[in-house]
Amino acid sequence: MSSSLSVYLLDTAATRALVGSRDEQLLKAVRTDFADSLARDDDYFADAIDGGAPTAYDALHAVVDGGPFSDNPDHAFQYGYAYQRLCSLTGSFLDNACFTPHRGAWLSEVDEGLKAVGVTAVSVEDFSYGGPPAPVPSTWELGCGEWTPDRIARALEQFETARRAEAESGRAPSLEPEVEEAVSQCLGWIGHAARRPGFGVIGFRF
Repeated sequence: MSSSLSVYLLDTAATRALVGSRDEQLLKAVRTDFADSLARDDDYFADAIDGGAPTAYDALHAVVDGGPFSDNPDHAFQYGYAYQRLCSLTGSFLDNACFTPHRGAWLSEVDEGLKAVGVTAVSVEDFSYGGPPAPVPSTWELGCGEWTPDRIARALEQFETARRAEAESGRAPSLEPEVEEAVSQCLGWIGHAARRPGFGVIGFRF
């Protein structure tokens, strides 16, 4: 079974603050401007909704209001997708070609590649095993992780330090081509975020 990552560049603090914000204007805009998208999601998850899971809009409403949430853990995925929708609406989608689809231990392989170029402050596996901000329920079906601006800054510093050391020694790490490409994509995410004060990266594993 394959997985994928969806990764967004955004103001991470402002995005977390949307949870429990009770922003009625945001909810109205989503319901008006993205009605077709909400309807498609409801059609896709019709069986789960028939079984008591919230609709896409109801889940989004609960996330923006900070609850209430269903007590049924089988319904938690809808709230994760609702938070992902908020990220997609307020952030910029980042190129994920190296991670969609992916299989097996690919994320850990890329993390090893990041370590090889000196970067340990961020990890793509973070996007797989975390969850959305509390009190939004977590679920194994949808991983969520965040690279905060502080971690982005540390990662960039680590990479630049390692690059200077490589230039002095004349030795560069040897990576498999596909890992090197994925590491380069991650460094691109870091670069985009580093140029925007307060911005970071939020990723979702499906």
